[in-house]
Amino acid sequence: MLCQKGRFVADSGNPNENIPSTDAGVHGEAPEAPVSGEATDPGAASASYDASAITVLEGLDAVRKRPGMYIGSTGERGLHHLVYEVVDNSVDEALAGYADTIDVTILPDGGVRVVDNGRGIPVGIVASEGKPAVEVVLTVLHAGGKFGGGGYAVSGGLHGVGVSVVNALSTKVSVEIRTDGYRWTQDYKLGVPTAPLDRHEATDETGTSVTFWADPDIFETTEYSFETLSRRFQEMAFLNKGLTLRLTDERESAKATSGADEAGADEKAEVKSVTYHYEGGIVDFVKYLNSRKGEVVHNTVIDLEAEDKDKSLSLEVAMQWNSGYSEGVYSFANIIHTHEGGTHEEGFRAALTSLINKYARDKKLLREKDDNLTGDDIREGLTAIISVKLSEPQFEGQTKTKLGNTEAKTFVQKAVYEHLNDWLDRNPVEAADIVRKGIQAATARVAARKARDLTRRKGLLESASLPGKLSDCQSNDPTKCEIFIVEGDSAGGSAKSGRNPQYQAILPIRGKILNVEKARIDKILQNQEIQALISAFGTGVHEDFDIEKLRYHKIILMADADVDGQHINTLLLTFLFRFMRPLVEAGHVFLSRPPLYKIKWGRDEVEYAYSDRERDALLEMGRQRGKRVKEDSIQRFKGLGEMNAEELRVTTMDQEHRVLGQVTLDDAAQADDLFSVLMGEDVEARRQFIQRNAKDVRFLDI
Repeated sequence: MLCQKGRFVADSGNPNENIPSTDAGVHGEAPEAPVSGEATDPGAASASYDASAITVLEGLDAVRKRPGMYIGSTGERGLHHLVYEVVDNSVDEALAGYADTIDVTILPDGGVRVVDNGRGIPVGIVASEGKPAVEVVLTVLHAGGKFGGGGYAVSGGLHGVGVSVVNALSTKVSVEIRTDGYRWTQDYKLGVPTAPLDRHEATDETGTSVTFWADPDIFETTEYSFETLSRRFQEMAFLNKGLTLRLTDERESAKATSGADEAGADEKAEVKSVTYHYEGGIVDFVKYLNSRKGEVVHNTVIDLEAEDKDKSLSLEVAMQWNSGYSEGVYSFANIIHTHEGGTHEEGFRAALTSLINKYARDKKLLREKDDNLTGDDIREGLTAIISVKLSEPQFEGQTKTKLGNTEAKTFVQKAVYEHLNDWLDRNPVEAADIVRKGIQAATARVAARKARDLTRRKGLLESASLPGKLSDCQSNDPTKCEIFIVEGDSAGGSAKSGRNPQYQAILPIRGKILNVEKARIDKILQNQEIQALISAFGTGVHEDFDIEKLRYHKIILMADADVDGQHINTLLLTFLFRFMRPLVEAGHVFLSRPPLYKIKWGRDEVEYAYSDRERDALLEMGRQRGKRVKEDSIQRFKGLGEMNAEELRVTTMDQEHRVLGQVTLDDAAQADDLFSVLMGEDVEARRQFIQRNAKDVRFLDI
């Protein structure tokens, strides 16, 4: 989902600085796990998943010294990535047909336990290493059943750093395995076994339990987010038809009390837990996503399955149009979320565009003189999940976000064309509604183009095509330039006076911009504030968008710290996500964080606090140094307009001192869903979201 970094960090002043990412999932790609459906025969990989199936590629070195190379960051995102690595192994067992239940528990002491009912990690000796297979898997990088074809026919983990990295970045790991007729255990400390693999009592059960405690010396935080994990596991359950995924939080902070309202009743703590299980798989996924987007165009979800055993390819597609204006097409390959698309998504789009146009002309819904509908027209309001499974996936780039298998395009295009053609013929009323929605989108697109052309012509006649209220910077180097989007003329005036005019531009906006979640592109482009944003950025919008024309590599949203300010930020982020998403994906969007308090110790000594906690800490440190402060010397800023130009410059704009939060895109499907809930038409879904999350609010400034 779209979110700020796990914590605010001091800005280095380098406009090109970005968050490192070297592996899928680090920036919140969808889970690397199997796609729903049982198209792949479990027997195709060998049923003998034992020590001989484990292949070693290289040793485990330097993971603790450079963890960012393996999990992308040591912040909150990297911490959750540890959980995903362990769970992905269990999901691979489900994909192979040997597991159907995964239990994940956040323990009271901060550890995480992942239990599955699969075959269990092999315990036999790996000949090349002279150690039990489980020890090799946990201590050697790139060791596992995913290499060499012996253990799994289809797997989500391409790079295979997996559980060995989890072991290296944990203070302690405990493994319990039920396999080969016995229960086996082994403990590790800082990646090293504390004792040999131990065999216990006989058992007929099979499965693996991995418990780990992330190292606080490596990670900035070891506090797991229940919301983050539950959203990821829900998506995993959608993509693995019939799999049960259970998340339990046993921490004291997560326990809710019941019976407190009953007279004389003892309070009892209830453990927080959610269970996800979807027999419909991705069909249920589409229904879930569309449930937040208003009315649907057709009641039934179009779904199809296809398989090519000779090429070890299988496909599942589920799709349904809603009355909204945004496209939501999400593709997966072996459950890795391919957010950059790839050949499977290209095949889907090609089949959809050609077939809908052919159907529209055959049924005389499009006249001969009418232009063909574009792909964007047809996909307006479409929610679709494309899920392929391949034995030898080729991902472009280290981050595994674009599928490169050429055979996937032909296979998907043919299957989608045949199945969808059949559905359209059998459902003529719904098919006509889908075509009419595309025609309405095309009409709006033409109107929007005329509006843009008019704006361009108007700009050519004037002295400059930039918005009149923009105070631009002097530099022409986009990599050094930044633009502050400021709400209100008073704050805009202070920002203009406090900026560095060489590199910093100021664009004041008046009030709250249009909520683009509830409007079509032609209406959006008529909004003056949005026109100003588009002109200032220089990239164009929608089908004309070109990130190479971006005039500022830092777009900084600067709003008050109160509820209205946060609402303005949310409206701006909704616009950027829906119509300029590459800006977010490239790391160009930031939120400023103005201070809440000004503490004046004396005539010339001033400190700023960004939270109540920081204010109290600064006051305590000052008292310890013998300083005194009067009550009226602590100023609470109500908004940016209260700050003079110098205060705004020092605290919020100066690259040496300011604090910025970078906006990142964790998972497109989750972000889409969240924006639909918060900004869409479904009031009931929004009310439920607020009720579910209200208890997590710590400070509310109304």
